[in-house]
Amino acid sequence: MRKKVFCLALSAMLFALCLSAEAQQPTKIPRIGWLTGSSLSANSARREAFRQGLRELGYIEGKNIVIEWRSAEEKLDRLPALAAELVRLKVDVIVTGGAIVTRAAKEATVTIPIVMTQDVDPVGTGFVASLARPGGNITGLSRLAPELSGKQPELLKETVPKLSRVAVFGTSTQPGSAQMLREVELAAKAFGVKLQYLDVLSPKDIETAFRAAGKGRAEAVLFLVSGGVASAHRTQIAELAVKSRLPVIYPQSNYVEDGGLMTYGVSINDLDRRAATYVDKILKGRTPADLPVEQPMKFEFIVNLKAAKQIGLTIPPNVLVRADKVIR
Repeated sequence: MRKKVFCLALSAMLFALCLSAEAQQPTKIPRIGWLTGSSLSANSARREAFRQGLRELGYIEGKNIVIEWRSAEEKLDRLPALAAELVRLKVDVIVTGGAIVTRAAKEATVTIPIVMTQDVDPVGTGFVASLARPGGNITGLSRLAPELSGKQPELLKETVPKLSRVAVFGTSTQPGSAQMLREVELAAKAFGVKLQYLDVLSPKDIETAFRAAGKGRAEAVLFLVSGGVASAHRTQIAELAVKSRLPVIYPQSNYVEDGGLMTYGVSINDLDRRAATYVDKILKGRTPADLPVEQPMKFEFIVNLKAAKQIGLTIPPNVLVRADKVIR
């Protein structure tokens, strides 16, 4: 009888020890891969916006979530290797910015969820089957807002009332390019403005495009180039605009913060902040295939008066009053 009691007591003690060991097992901390083609320093505002979005949902980097920051530092041919590295690390989610980066992640994995933050045309690029039902391992936010391209000529016309000729810098290989150009053409026709389209396929084409705009007697530039072709050369682009004495409207705020004249476009930082909601849903068990792709919700109009002074341009009061931010 004593032997039986002893065995029962020993079993109970071992069971309790097992329970205690299980209770003390550390909770798995989610690991996020964040991949970009440009430098991390150039993306500091985007990174902070993403962190802010995570904080709003209760995630603190280094405490209950780990972020693996990876940058190709403008060398886009490094992206496939960086994406493969994140896959080897077995991250729970990969966050990308731009079609080239998303493509690299897509080719690296078909199982790890991918959250894109600013792809212009995710359906056209084949990343998702539809915005409503993505269908694969990719979802997130689209920057597709072609109607913006119609608003930009309007703002140029209000800024330069006698405007009659505008050079459009675009990239024909960029997803959504044809759709944006159609919107620009419709708006220009309504304002009686003639367009000169200049294809910018690589950074070396930017200076050539400014020279061509001058020869074509352009009075302003609508800059539709984005991504790796131009993002690392924003300061140079602003300097070329000053040298050419041409008012330029850009698609993103960072161009204006680096010396450009003005921007009207999607708030990229807001897209990165909102990307955190997708990360949260996926970590809680949702699948990318069933999470609809969202389109932009926040837009911003920013004017740089320093840049205006450099080219001898006076911004009309009716334009300034509409700006969300004025850099003086």
